[in-house]
Amino acid sequence: MELRQLRHFLALAEEQNFTRAAQREHIVQSGLSNSIHALERELETPLYVRGSRPIRLTTAGFALEGPARRTISSAGYARQAVLDTREAITGTLRIGAMQSAEHVVPLTEYVARFARDYPGITVEILQLAALDMLAMVETGELDCAIVPAPPSAGHRLRLVKLGREPMKLAVATTHPLAGEKSVRLSQLEHERFVEVPPTWTSRLLNDAAFAGRGIGRSVVCETNSWDLVLQLVGAGVGIGIVPGGLSHPAIAEPTPSVLLIPIADVQLERHLHLAIPSVGELEPAVTRFIDEVWHIRNDPPAVPRSANAL
Repeated sequence: MELRQLRHFLALAEEQNFTRAAQREHIVQSGLSNSIHALERELETPLYVRGSRPIRLTTAGFALEGPARRTISSAGYARQAVLDTREAITGTLRIGAMQSAEHVVPLTEYVARFARDYPGITVEILQLAALDMLAMVETGELDCAIVPAPPSAGHRLRLVKLGREPMKLAVATTHPLAGEKSVRLSQLEHERFVEVPPTWTSRLLNDAAFAGRGIGRSVVCETNSWDLVLQLVGAGVGIGIVPGGLSHPAIAEPTPSVLLIPIADVQLERHLHLAIPSVGELEPAVTRFIDEVWHIRNDPPAVPRSANAL
């Protein structure tokens, strides 16, 4: 069993498509297919369901996925242990992070552990709209960004999944829907909405959900602060669709002014990713930060030192 075969298998598992997996690994599709088939022969079991679109792993494939990630990560650690003996790591790590990242992933813990383990690296954290930060990763103004991924992030970025968060309806406790256990989008057709800017990923998800159901809606107020969205909802300006993990005095017990209600008929979720460049050599600070993130998560991805190898 070769590391190359495990990388190819993980690429297929993550991309769920032979063509995209081969492009990511910079080999022809037949080469990727042959590599995975050789791995299956060695393990004497199929690793993916034939004929499935998108590609789905078999039970054996799911069982291999975790150990394969750890093997790839361990190999990277071994190589890096040798490199670390030759040079001390210094410099600056520039991280972009959405305002509410801490609700989904332990960003503070990521940075605290990284700062402790690599005192020679200065950490800079910038909070902007997700699309702006993704553009800055592409241009090199940021080394990486923790963002909800938009429908298309561009071919110059690699997105590594970190977590996901359901979106929920936010209503004032005095609103007629406040007593509902869940709501459907059709119930919101004539409501007034408080929203975040149109370029924010959450807004794009919300707009797409309503457009997909052919439901119009009226946005009466926009703000670039989730805290202010909740305050305005509590004041009766309108209702909102917000990340379900938000914490704010307006929704705190025992006397909340805003209630969060699940949306029943559509799966509205923000998928949080770590965005890194997909071309060129990754800076040492970036690879160390990725290692720290996955050490905390105990679920290492197949992210090599060189983005060109992806």
